[in-house]
Amino acid sequence: MPVIDLNCDMGESFGRYTLGYDNELMNYATSINIACGFHAGDPHTMRKTVQLALEKNIAIGAHPGLPDLNGFGRREMSITPQEAYELVIYQIGALNAFVQSEGGVMQHVKPHGALYNMAAKNAELSEAIAEAVYKVNPTLILFGLAGSELIKAGKRLGLRTANEAFADRTYQSDGTLTPRSRKDSLIHDDETALKQVTRMIIEGKIESVDGEAIPIKADTICLHGDGAHAVQFAKTISEGLSKAGITITHF
Repeated sequence: MPVIDLNCDMGESFGRYTLGYDNELMNYATSINIACGFHAGDPHTMRKTVQLALEKNIAIGAHPGLPDLNGFGRREMSITPQEAYELVIYQIGALNAFVQSEGGVMQHVKPHGALYNMAAKNAELSEAIAEAVYKVNPTLILFGLAGSELIKAGKRLGLRTANEAFADRTYQSDGTLTPRSRKDSLIHDDETALKQVTRMIIEGKIESVDGEAIPIKADTICLHGDGAHAVQFAKTISEGLSKAGITITHF
């Protein structure tokens, strides 16, 4: 029977913490990635999100991003591998302090936004990120784009890795995500997204925007948590996968 993890980015608000959609989304996600203050989030939000995840028995991961609040970490920045290493350690450490203080254990690390996409292609950047994760805690799981340089770097260092695929994003023929600047970067229809995810898990294939069937390995599926439609989307994906005989659980 196929098994899959469903992960979701959370804790991406500021100031006074409001549950927003996080509380409801945790009914469908098995792992969550909590913003660590660089692209989004703040100490109060981080703590409250950790508490909520522990209450619901959801696996917790750090979601380190570039230091770009205005751009929500989605704009590429020119950083050196050393800078990537240091900013990832800094952010993992910040979230881990909240997790430990609440009696929990961190499961994984997943880079955010532009940092994630840069690491998918840049071997030196990926090596630095993977080394940062390993040096902090070699038992952490490194989440990265399926088949990317980040996954390769994690494996070289001996980290457990999780190949991530996306429910609502389209793919290029080289296996990378279609840039958000393009109109065809997102899938807006729930059923189309469900069919894409089901095929990924069962067949190990996905259709690119050019109509080419390309291989893909999916250990975890990202459910984006932003937008008024996020909860219904997560519900559709979760229930649809269960009906297809796929077991949903964290690592």
